Amino acid sequence: MLALTLACALALLPAVLIGWQVLEGVRNYFGENYARNYTQLKRESILAPVARELALSLRLADSVVTRQWLLDEGNVAKKALFFEEAEGYRKDLRDHAYFLASVGSQHFYFNDNTKPFSATPRYTLDLTQKKDAWFVATLNQTGSHYNINVNDDLDLQTTKVWFNIIVRSGEHKIGVTGAGLDLTDFLKDFITTSDPGVTPIILTAAGAIQAHPNRALIAINPAGRQPELAQTLAGQLPAGAQRDSLATAMTQAVAKPGQVSSFQATLDGKEQLLALSYIPELQWHIVTAVDLKAAQVINQGWLHAVVGAVVVLLCVLLLGFGYAVEKLVLQPLRKLQKSASALAQGDFSVSLPPDGPDELGDLTRAFATMARQIRSNTEELEHKVQARTLALEEANRDMRRAHQQINDSIDYASLIQQATLPSQQLTQLLGPHQFVLWRPRDVVGGDFYVFRAEGPRYLLGVVDCAGHGVPGALMTMLARSALDHAMAQVGIMSPAAILGHTDTTMRAMLQHSELPRAIATNMDVGLAYVDREARTLHYAGAKISLYWSDGQMVQEVKGGRRALGDRRQGSYTDTQVEIVPGATYYLTTDGFLDQAGGELGYGFGDTRFAQLLLAHARLPMEQQASALNQVLEAYRGDYPQRDDITLLSFRVT
Repeated sequence: MLALTLACALALLPAVLIGWQVLEGVRNYFGENYARNYTQLKRESILAPVARELALSLRLADSVVTRQWLLDEGNVAKKALFFEEAEGYRKDLRDHAYFLASVGSQHFYFNDNTKPFSATPRYTLDLTQKKDAWFVATLNQTGSHYNINVNDDLDLQTTKVWFNIIVRSGEHKIGVTGAGLDLTDFLKDFITTSDPGVTPIILTAAGAIQAHPNRALIAINPAGRQPELAQTLAGQLPAGAQRDSLATAMTQAVAKPGQVSSFQATLDGKEQLLALSYIPELQWHIVTAVDLKAAQVINQGWLHAVVGAVVVLLCVLLLGFGYAVEKLVLQPLRKLQKSASALAQGDFSVSLPPDGPDELGDLTRAFATMARQIRSNTEELEHKVQARTLALEEANRDMRRAHQQINDSIDYASLIQQATLPSQQLTQLLGPHQFVLWRPRDVVGGDFYVFRAEGPRYLLGVVDCAGHGVPGALMTMLARSALDHAMAQVGIMSPAAILGHTDTTMRAMLQHSELPRAIATNMDVGLAYVDREARTLHYAGAKISLYWSDGQMVQEVKGGRRALGDRRQGSYTDTQVEIVPGATYYLTTDGFLDQAGGELGYGFGDTRFAQLLLAHARLPMEQQASALNQVLEAYRGDYPQRDDITLLSFRVT
């Protein structure tokens, strides 16, 4: 038993080492995806509130009332008109605070909720003082008419993220205005995280740290000057290749906003994975540092279960081998000993090896030969049955493990696919004015929906890739990559241009692939672009229509006749759609329309779908989603779901 234990340990040692290397590879792979997704999530969480403050500050700086007063600062009527308008902006700002600094008088005006309203200057800027250097730096900057700055203001006793917007009259700079976000709340919302091993960071375009869990590293008032090395992310990395990797990643992020660049680096004395994404509107880099050894990238529960199973299996094998040695070796020896003793006592009913040349010896040999043959045949048959039983049990165990691994992989793929859907972005921007019915036929599917916002404009749509299940889910990866590339290249203002670019990209991806003719690589797409300021909606589709209804009629805007990636390339055009107050707009893949049901098992169909929209278009969106889902389920009855179903609905407010 000791020798057998040592042999098993020697055999398991290389297996454990190989398994550990495989586990490290899996952890690195999922860690990189985790860092990318986390960075994208943080980017979107920052972009929405800060971009809103920046947009309001830009509008205040561009106001005619602001320019007229700064050009004639002594005019009481213009001054009163400015502060009346500024107070309106202050109510809409998140921290209810704004400032204005005049180039002519160098007066600094500031109002918020913590102090009584004042139309007189809070103080006069002293351009020789370091605390007011931001004003000169803002006016002297080139290439942009605004900057975003972290500043500790000793006079106001505030620490804020300031949006410094230059007020211009023609080519002349006449002042700086803007708003601020409280840095304490900002750090609480952005930096504080319960995920172990994860460090969120914000950098300026020059690499200065704007947000970090360690406030000592934050570069205060970095606008218009070179930040100190100790207050940059490069200063936290070893000199040499890692700083070069950071510079390269930042350059790539600026070149491709919205995408994530990553590299390995040593931060705080630990090997960490750094993922970067750039927000051009704010001129910020969003960085996520992930310590793969500390972060919960992989659930450790299953690893413990596997180790426990291996230990139990090893113990079972040892006991089994011990039992086999006892059964096949030791017991026969004891029986032989007893048989020899019985033979010595005259018991000839047992088999013995031949021990003499006489007739009794011949008879004994014949009897022993017969007994050995019977015993040998019996033992051989038992051994074969036992071996085959063990082999069958082992094969069944392998099959169960493989099946479990496949199911776990598909479940995890479903979790990843759901995490990549922009449901949170839709909810943040459109709130209760949208809903999505996303029902894959299998655990994963070939349908997905897209959403991208740029200020008051946004693009949303649905995509139906050929196939469903795992093949369809894999096609969604190619489709999503092609769509993201198209939107990065041509923008979001022309859905038809996005469709054309995506079609070209997909064909380029697959033209050198030797795929069987039976494998379909086409996909149906419907994209709607909405400009809420201009009150315009443009639509283009590839075999997907846009429906809208105001409760009195239903209209359908048909898409192109050919899908993307079809054997014959199609053409796509933008169609301007009327924005009707109170109307609801719908984009659906063919899974909804083709679902079998009813008494005869026919598809749901376009006519029934239009009647359904007409009956429910005026309901609140949440009630619409529930009603449409219930109608589809009732119509389907006992029929199985044929295809993936995706229905995206929205209202333009």
